[in-house]
Amino acid sequence: MFGSSLSFVVRSLFDQSDRPFLLMFRDKEEAAYYLNDLEQMVGESDVLFYPGSYRRPYQIEETDNANILLRAEVLNRINSRKKPSLIVTYADAVFEKVITRKELEKNTLKVAVGDQISIDFINEVLHEYEFRRVDFITEPGEFSVRGGIIDVFSFSNDNPYRLEFFGNEVDSIRTFDVETQLSIEKQKKITIIPNVENKFFRDKRESFLDYISKETVLFIQDTELLVAQLDKLFSKAAESFEKLNATVSHVSPEELFVDRKTFLSQAELFTVVELGSNASFEAKENFTFSIQPQPSFNKQFDLLLSNLSENRSNGIRNYLFSSNETQAKRFHDIFES
Repeated sequence: MFGSSLSFVVRSLFDQSDRPFLLMFRDKEEAAYYLNDLEQMVGESDVLFYPGSYRRPYQIEETDNANILLRAEVLNRINSRKKPSLIVTYADAVFEKVITRKELEKNTLKVAVGDQISIDFINEVLHEYEFRRVDFITEPGEFSVRGGIIDVFSFSNDNPYRLEFFGNEVDSIRTFDVETQLSIEKQKKITIIPNVENKFFRDKRESFLDYISKETVLFIQDTELLVAQLDKLFSKAAESFEKLNATVSHVSPEELFVDRKTFLSQAELFTVVELGSNASFEAKENFTFSIQPQPSFNKQFDLLLSNLSENRSNGIRNYLFSSNETQAKRFHDIFES
């Protein structure tokens, strides 16, 4: 399949299904390409991106906070049992094991408007979650207390929460903008979760395939290339582990990461759709699409018009898709002139 044709197929299947979808690609760039497509077609609320959290194994100081936030959002969404979502990911992300569902449930603070709960209790819980108390919050993992107001930046949401208390009762909850401090949206209930990549949870982990529902449909873009990347990453992790300080206890690569053998054995428990000509799993059905790559027009609109006319002569109906209205109007004006 070429270009955005896969996105159209996945969107159509997702619309007709009541099951979660997990799309796995070879690398981050390829995943981002399809993520952009699917956010436009399906809607951002139902499409989630699950990235890797750090650049090198055992280099925790190199973790990417933005990616940790995205990973936590996905885990939280799966646990919330909301409408099934479409998750886009890649080899480096599924390589890392995650906190178990049981541990995440145990370390999730749920707060709703009207709850009887003290500020001191929330303060204590946030310290247990290793949140930092600051004067003004700017990033996930921070909180502040001013009188009867708690601001907290959970790892489960893009924006921080502001909780206002009347005595020991939660009077209101809303999200707000870090820069302007202005309210964004009122909330009836929220979940506050810690950094799920924290070393505190490192000995209680499972693979991402273990974490998700077995009802999930897996779409894998070239399985052999994906597992080859897992092999490469695991070898690097083992190499880094050997170089670590022997006087300090470290968790082994087998407990933190997923190798080829583990991935393939766990994937067999799911409904798998392999994308590509070489199958790694036994296929019950094969589907062939008569799709050709778009010719290269090199910004020469006469070549584009010629191609569209040729298609029409051959009984092919042409559809042109634009990412925004301005682009669509530009095409309209070009064809009209």
